[in-house]
Formats: sequence, C-alpha cells, structure tokens
Amino acid sequence: MKKTLIKNAQIVNEGKNFIGDVLIEGDTIAKINKEITLKSKDIEIIDAKGKLLIPGIIDDQVHFREPGLTHKATIASESRAAVAGGITSFIEMPNTVPQATTQQILQNKFDIASKTSYANYSFMFGGTNDNLEELLKTDPKKVAAIKLFLGSSTGNMLVDNEEVLEKIFSSTKMLIALHCEDEKTISHNLSKAKATYGDDIPIELHPKIRSEVACYLSSSKAIALAKKTGARIHVFHLSTAKETDLFRNDIPLEQKQITAEVCIHHLWFDENDYKEKGTFIKWNPAVKTKKDKDGLWEALLDDRIDVIATDHAPHTIKEKKQVYTKAPSGGPLVQHALLAMLEAVNDDKITLEKVVQKMCHNPAKLFQIEKRGFIREGYYADLVLVDLNSPQKVTKENILYKCGWSPFEGNTFRSKITHTFVNGGLVYDNGHFGKSLKGMQLTFNR
Repeated sequence: MKKTLIKNAQIVNEGKNFIGDVLIEGDTIAKINKEITLKSKDIEIIDAKGKLLIPGIIDDQVHFREPGLTHKATIASESRAAVAGGITSFIEMPNTVPQATTQQILQNKFDIASKTSYANYSFMFGGTNDNLEELLKTDPKKVAAIKLFLGSSTGNMLVDNEEVLEKIFSSTKMLIALHCEDEKTISHNLSKAKATYGDDIPIELHPKIRSEVACYLSSSKAIALAKKTGARIHVFHLSTAKETDLFRNDIPLEQKQITAEVCIHHLWFDENDYKEKGTFIKWNPAVKTKKDKDGLWEALLDDRIDVIATDHAPHTIKEKKQVYTKAPSGGPLVQHALLAMLEAVNDDKITLEKVVQKMCHNPAKLFQIEKRGFIREGYYADLVLVDLNSPQKVTKENILYKCGWSPFEGNTFRSKITHTFVNGGLVYDNGHFGKSLKGMQLTFNR
C-alpha cells in the first residue's frame, strides 16, 4: 500500500488553523498530527512548509457538456481543469444532450465518468413536466440530487406546470436543487428590449432582462412551496441581495430544509464589468449591481448562504462572440474558483476558515457525501496544497478548459495550487498530471 506523508503544512480544517503533518495510506487519511515520524523507506515525503493544506473542494454545480456537447467540453477535459484548480469532487447538471431525464441516460453519464474523470463525480437527475415516475426511481445513495429548472432551461426541462411542481416537491425525499428565474417576467423584458434593439441588445441590459424581480418571484414561490410540502430544497446561484433575506442563519446547516448557494462570478463581477467583458460574463442568472454583489457577500459571511460553487458552463469563443440573443449564457470557472476566493482572503473580505467551510465542509454536509469534505482520519484523502505567495497570470497558454478561454484571462492571482490529491493519488503536481485517473463515484449517507 502506497504511503505519502505531507509534512509542515498549514492545515485549515473545521475552523482550526495549525501547522502539522498528514499521513496518507492508499486512498485514505491515516493520521493527522502536529508531527508524524516514520522510518519506512517506502514513504513519499512532501515538505509543505509555507504551504496551505485544505480538503479538496466540492463543486456542487457544473456543466461538463458530455454527452452531446463535447465541442465545448468533456468530462475528461473539465475534470482535469478542476483538479488543477483544487476541485476534487463535482456534481454535474442534467442538461446535456440527451438530457439526463431517464435512469438509463443518467447511468450512461456515470459510465463515461468512471472511465475518464480525474475528479470524484456525481450527477443530478433532471425533472420535467412529465417524468415523475422515472424521477422517483432515483437512488438517493448514488445520485446527488434532483435538478429542476424553474427558468432558463434547455430542451423540455422547464418545469412550469405548478401542479406538477407541487407533486414533485411532495413525492420525493431527495434534495431538490433549483434554478429560480421567472420565465414570464424574462420573456416580457426580452420582448421589450428586442422591440428597441432587435437581436443586438446591449449586454448591459442583461441584468435588466433577467431582473431582480424575475429572480425573487421564482425563488420566493419555490421556498413557499417547500414550506408547504416539506420538501428539501437547495436554491442555486443567488444573484440578488433581495433574495438573501429569504434564507435563515439561526440554525445549523444540518437542520436546514432550505439552503442557498452563491457562485464565484456573482461574488467577483458586477454590472460595471459588462463594458470590458461583454458576453463573456453573460450568465443566467445575470451578474447584477454592485449593491447585489455586496449583499451576496454579506449573506455568505453571516451564513444565510451556505455554499460557494462555480456553475462552470463553457461555450466556445465563437459562440460567446455572437450578438446578445444568440450568445449563450455561461462560462468556465473550475480552474480558477479557489484562486478567486483566495484573492478575497488576501483582501480581508473572508477568512481561510470560512472559504474551507463554504467550499469543502458545507457541500459535504448538505449533500450528505460520505467521507469527503474534511481532513479527518478514515476519510478519503482528497487534499489540496496551495502556495499563498506565488503569483500567476491567467493566460491562454495556461488555461486548461477545452473552450480555451476564461473570464479571468489577464488577471494575476497571488496564489498558486501546487498539489491536488484525489483518493490518495497525486493527480496534479505543479502543472503536471498523474498518469492514472483517481476519480471515484460519490456516495451519499442517506
């Protein structure tokens, strides 16, 4: 059994920050101590002096585009970028081609990941207006959650039948993850803009079209229905300050029936960035005002928002350069998400401990993921080493996404991810990738 000893690291885990050693045996964390001394010659020793050691990031919302959209991305290409960014586990969305709205199609995605993923993986099952019977076959121990689009869907995944929505909420005990935007409000706003500008609508109007009203109307309705039915819901990618008041922070995460997530782009960008970035920061929900961004930060810090994720959703440069109505929403983020949050640490906006809580511990708790998200003896050795004092500029040459671009291109981050372990295997080492894939299917303690 292979053994690796990480020595002299600054370990940040479960609210503690201390210098110590971690012993990995096989795929598991065997021992954590302030000092571990072993005499065996068969141990690989990594001196992590001056480096930060944290649990592997768990990204609860990505779009890796496989099957069907592999000109944009694949599970292999994006999971490779993810581990370079310190993300050791991901949960992928169902709006691929075909959509994961049957158990067989869902299993096909698991089969692909089992052969090609650098990181640990799970997938969500997609709900529609007419697949409740199939939805109820979903295995809660093997599948992360049910995903419902209450706005901005692809194909037939818009769940706009309120009777069906209530039935889904009432029928499953699984966690239901939600995209909340009111489609009628958006359609009305879009029609008005097209009447003035045609297809070439100024990108600055995106947050007016996909407005605060559209977001709040949908999320507030979903939360009211969850309270009525007792459903367990997780609201994805909050984008407005107003929505944050719908969530509570007076009970522990484990006791919450209604939780929330914020994404990197909504914490980093605001409407002032559209002039420079254009459609490359076109997301759904839209990046909105600085006031909204500040409100999201406030709710993240006071625990109304529980999780930080990416909503990684790559498109080709050619696709993104189209006029407003044709340019798709979404962008690639997994390689740079942790680095972006470490910039916020450097700027004293958030603590290291809080970043680890929101990107590692809380996703594991919220989804009840078995033996991940923490540096604990007996847990899988998903670990990340970071040099907090090694600046690097994001350039086309070091972008790993298949789409070949990043909204952070040209930005210099002050930190660098040096090592990423997945199930005890060193899959990323200072720009080099391990020869064997280590990703495993996530399992859930339900």
